[in-house]
Amino acid sequence: MALTELEISGYRSLRNIQLPLQQLNVVTGPNGSGKSNLYRSLWLIAQICEGSFAKSIAKEGGFLSAMWAGPRLNHKKPFRMSLGFSTDDVTFQLVTGFPQPSGSLFCFDPEIKEEVIWVGPQRRKASTLLERKAGLTWFRDMNGERVEYLVTLSENESILSQLREPHQFPELFQLREEVRDWRFYHTFRTDDEAPVRSPQVSVRTPVLSHDGSDLAAVLATILEIGDAEKLYETISQALPGRTLRIISNEPDFTQKSPRSTELGIGLEADGCSRTLLARELSDGTLKFLCLAAALLSPRPPFLIALNEPEASLHPDLLVPLARLIVDASEFSQIWVSTHSMALADAITEISEVQALQLSLSNGETIIESCYDE
Repeated sequence: MALTELEISGYRSLRNIQLPLQQLNVVTGPNGSGKSNLYRSLWLIAQICEGSFAKSIAKEGGFLSAMWAGPRLNHKKPFRMSLGFSTDDVTFQLVTGFPQPSGSLFCFDPEIKEEVIWVGPQRRKASTLLERKAGLTWFRDMNGERVEYLVTLSENESILSQLREPHQFPELFQLREEVRDWRFYHTFRTDDEAPVRSPQVSVRTPVLSHDGSDLAAVLATILEIGDAEKLYETISQALPGRTLRIISNEPDFTQKSPRSTELGIGLEADGCSRTLLARELSDGTLKFLCLAAALLSPRPPFLIALNEPEASLHPDLLVPLARLIVDASEFSQIWVSTHSMALADAITEISEVQALQLSLSNGETIIESCYDE
């Protein structure tokens, strides 16, 4: 499921954005232009399907903080925030606003005002799969019949996260599961106490966690069932003279209670008589290894979103990273938000995909350049 358009309105600096998307999308612009807001809007859509939308808004400072921050043209109209996307097959749109005034401690929770999913380029009654509005919810079931959904729904969460009948609504369940498959990588912990610097319990792991804590297991999984040759080649290009090693403490099965195997990562370096352990590696080296593990996953997702992947990386690592990103776009749709024109230019040189340029005008994110039709 590849996204063809992202539609966001009323969210932070995104007053009204309709952004066409490609298989590989690179977003650049100065500080404060809205790159992170676009990235977070994608992440919020994923949280909608996880059932964590309200909590995610609360962690941003609440609905007051997440709402459109610029001037409003019509103060009489109630405030609304809309998050949506289109694919070749369906369009999803969720509209939220403030709940009715009350004495509740949750009076600033986002309330779902409208939710709709339809098939085809235009919304029509006959092509609507789901409609939720004014307290009523309708579905089109597996027989094509329009039926009322009588289950009581949480007012601050999408119906997609609350569905319980996959056999009755297969298209909606498929959409939800495909969105839940999206992966987001914003920061990787590389401090002295970070889990990535210590051995971790061994378990086959095809998907890197968002913080990179299971890096050793993911790299070992790639070497066993993934593209080991590509992984070694990437490390050789990015870190000349160094070779990846997975370090394992083999369990002693002669003991009554043998300990589980633990895995760690190390690098062999030319001229060094021993393997350098993870706790000795630089932040940039560890982050690059995390990015390689994420982009070379043996189980590629529908979407991988990276926010400022160049942070902490040496400039020499940007071209190898660009190659990884372009190669990964053969299997997953890629979103990259970056401050680095060097990274954006390297991706363009390899893939011929031009970056989207953002700017800020009167508090509003403006798309200065877009993909050619």
